[in-house]
Amino acid sequence: MEVRMKKLLLVLAAAAVAAVTLTGAASAGGWATVGLSSLPPGGLEANQNWPVDITVLQHGQTPLAGVTPIVRVRDGGGKVVQSFTAVPTGKIGVYHADVTFPGEGTYSYEVYDGFGTYGGARTHTFKPVAIGGSDGGFPYGWLALALGVALALAAATVLTLRRRIPEPQPIHLKEAA
Repeated sequence: MEVRMKKLLLVLAAAAVAAVTLTGAASAGGWATVGLSSLPPGGLEANQNWPVDITVLQHGQTPLAGVTPIVRVRDGGGKVVQSFTAVPTGKIGVYHADVTFPGEGTYSYEVYDGFGTYGGARTHTFKPVAIGGSDGGFPYGWLALALGVALALAAATVLTLRRRIPEPQPIHLKEAA
């Protein structure tokens, strides 16, 4: 009886390993990564062109032909305000889009990879970007103005103090007789 139990356990263990392996293999084919040739440049103005190449790789390694990536721009409320369909560049797995942002403000953008095989298509999101106006970075203009004012005040202070300090008078020594 004990030998039958061991054989049964061995068969069940083998079946469990086979089930896990087959399930993993069936779900392994449907994902891709997306890489961008550049991020939106700082200082980008509203409606200014941002040319970008999108590289779509199956499993992060194999360039994918025959997909249609889409770049979507979302406003601060999350609403899609622009969509740009990328076109093949002639290099397998690389697609090109000319993206613009509709106005000043902060926008998020994303790329739908178009890889629908095995139900794996997904949207890849990127860090929001400030368009036009202030980019939210360090205010160098104000810093330069503040430094200029500080230097002018320092110069005025030095000049004022120089006028108030009397010139040293020469000391006349009497000649010994």
